[in-house]
Amino acid sequence: MAEEDYYKTLGISRGASQAEIDKAYAKLARKYHPDVNPDDKTAKKKFQAIQSAYDVLKDPKKREMYDRYGSAFEQAAQGGGPREGTTWSHTAGPEGFDFAQFFGGGAAPGGFGDIFSQMRRGRGGGERRARTAAGPDVSAEVEIPFKLAVTGGETQLTLQREDGQAESLTVRIPPGIEDGKKLRLRGRGEPGLNGGPRGNLLVTVRVATHPYFTRKGDNLYVRVPVTLREAAEGAKVDVPTPKGTVSLRIPPGSSSGAKLRIKGHGVAAGDRPPGDLIAEVQIMIPHQLDEAALAQIREIDTRWPLQPRGDLRW
Repeated sequence: MAEEDYYKTLGISRGASQAEIDKAYAKLARKYHPDVNPDDKTAKKKFQAIQSAYDVLKDPKKREMYDRYGSAFEQAAQGGGPREGTTWSHTAGPEGFDFAQFFGGGAAPGGFGDIFSQMRRGRGGGERRARTAAGPDVSAEVEIPFKLAVTGGETQLTLQREDGQAESLTVRIPPGIEDGKKLRLRGRGEPGLNGGPRGNLLVTVRVATHPYFTRKGDNLYVRVPVTLREAAEGAKVDVPTPKGTVSLRIPPGSSSGAKLRIKGHGVAAGDRPPGDLIAEVQIMIPHQLDEAALAQIREIDTRWPLQPRGDLRW
C-alpha cells in the first residue's frame, strides 16, 4: 500500500514554513470539514487525512522524524505519532490551533472560528449541520476627481469577484471626503456560508490632484493668474468655487503671492461650517517683450526701487 505524503495532502512543499503549513491546513480544513459538507460522504475521510498530516507537520520534532523515516517514524520513535480524537474549541483547531490569526483576530462573524462555533451550537452530539455565516469582506480602491471629493456625488467601481466575474458598482461619495478615507458598502462583499448574509465592501478613496486647487483641512487654496496691469491698477476677476463663480477684487499694487480670502466657499463636510477659499495672486508676464516695453519696466524699477529679497534668509 502506497505511503501517504503529508506534504502532498496539505498541498505544500517539503520546505514550507510553519506559517505556510498553518495557512494550508486552515484552508483545507474549512473546505472539507464534515459539518460544512453534510452530504459529502468522502469529506470526513479527506478531513481526517488533512488533520493527520497537520498533526505531524506542525510539530517540529515529529516533522523531523517524518522527513527521515516517512510514516514509519512512529515505530522509529517508539510511538509519539499523531494522536486521534483531537478536541476542537470554538475558535481553535486541533491542540489549540488558532484560526483567528488568519481572519483578523477573535471569532469575528464570517471568520473560520465563527463557523466552527456555530457548528458546535444546538442540541445533541456528533456531526451537526452547519448554520449560516456571513461572507468575507472585500477591499477595493477607487480614484476620484478633486471636484467630486469636495462636492460629493457618485462614481463607478468595477470589482473583480472571486468567481472571475466583473461587477460594476455605483459608489456614493459624501461631500468633503478626504484622501485615504474608507467607505463601507454593506452587503456588497462575498456571499455567506449556507445562504448567510454577504460580507461588506470596504472602498479606499484616493483623491486626484487639481491643476489649480489644493486643500488643507476644510480650506481650499487656488492660484489665480492676473496680468501685470490687473495687479498694478487693481481689477475684478472671476474665480470658480464649489458654490459657483464669484467676483474677486484684486487690490491695486498686488504682488504675486498675495492671498485674498473668500469666506464660506471652501469645503462643506458633514455638520461642520464650510471652510474658506484662499486665492493666491500670480502675476503673468508676457514671454516676449520688445525693447520699448522693457525700457518702461526699467524706468518703473528705477523710479520705485524695491528690495524684494531684503528679508530672504536661510
